[in-house]
Amino acid sequence: MLADGRFPAGGHAHSGGLEAAVVAGRVSDPGTLEAFLRGRVATSGAMAAAFAAAACTAFGGPPEAEPAPETGTETETETGTGTETGGQGRIGVLDAEWEARTPAPALRATSRKLGRQLLRTARAIRPHPGLDALAAALPGGPHQPVALGAAARALGLGPRAAAAAALHDAATGPATAAVRLLGLDPFAVHAVLARLAPDLDRLATAATGRADAPAAELPAYGAPSLDISAELHATWEVRLFAS
Repeated sequence: MLADGRFPAGGHAHSGGLEAAVVAGRVSDPGTLEAFLRGRVATSGAMAAAFAAAACTAFGGPPEAEPAPETGTETETETGTGTETGGQGRIGVLDAEWEARTPAPALRATSRKLGRQLLRTARAIRPHPGLDALAAALPGGPHQPVALGAAARALGLGPRAAAAAALHDAATGPATAAVRLLGLDPFAVHAVLARLAPDLDRLATAATGRADAPAAELPAYGAPSLDISAELHATWEVRLFAS
């Protein structure tokens, strides 16, 4: 359900950078779409999978109430149950680490918007005190991978499923956008997705293996072209997708 495009978390309004790539001429047919998707899942997709798996493992209830650190003091310490900062526990650290790995302001805003909508949807479908606490701790919305991991856990799923859902979203979102933007044959686009399946499985397994790693040691893969395109796309007066 989390990976279904009809899940009302707002993903259908976003192209994952595909619209900007189409306008720039980098994606024009199934072959160039496949190259774009392979690059995306190996960078931002793999990173999202690792954070979703880690958030799923960390999520289990309301964040611990601790006073926020004073300015200029250490904000992160390792404990036996994970890293804690700012009174939000490991979930808060994961959110801060994702923020640090997202240099483009447009992508940071999109991630929080999607995370906020995902959390809202998950709370409506499966009320959970931990989801309520997460919404209260991060009123601006958690980043999307963090919200995805928490929602997966609240729905009774494990870190492998959370990672797989993150990768599925990273691939199918732009693929669906390609059909709308370029009028590509949906069968050809789904053939591309089928060819990606072994890579998605491999990346999900790798992400699951890092679920208990310190937040600072999670992947920090860069995708500069997506960052630049996102900032340019945000300035367009006319566009089909929000990002």
